[in-house]
Amino acid sequence: MKEVVPAIAIVKFVILILGGGITYIAFKAYRRTGENSLRVLGIGFGVLTLGALLTGVANQFFSVSLAYVVLINSMFVAFALAIIMYSLYIQK
Repeated sequence: MKEVVPAIAIVKFVILILGGGITYIAFKAYRRTGENSLRVLGIGFGVLTLGALLTGVANQFFSVSLAYVVLINSMFVAFALAIIMYSLYIQK
């Protein structure tokens, strides 16, 4: 199990970078166009990224068990996907 810990940290870092980039681009597009759907899309990706960050920190620094981390991360993913789906549904 110990050999997996660095890999988890690396993957969480990549998720943080990519999710943060997508969130930034969505908010930048929202400011340029004023489309509410882009704002909501940015929020969805922000929640997704925040969930990955918080669960990674909880596991690495606060010794939260992997089972709880997977459960909490899955809840963040489900909530974020619901927000992203809503952003694709709403119209101006």
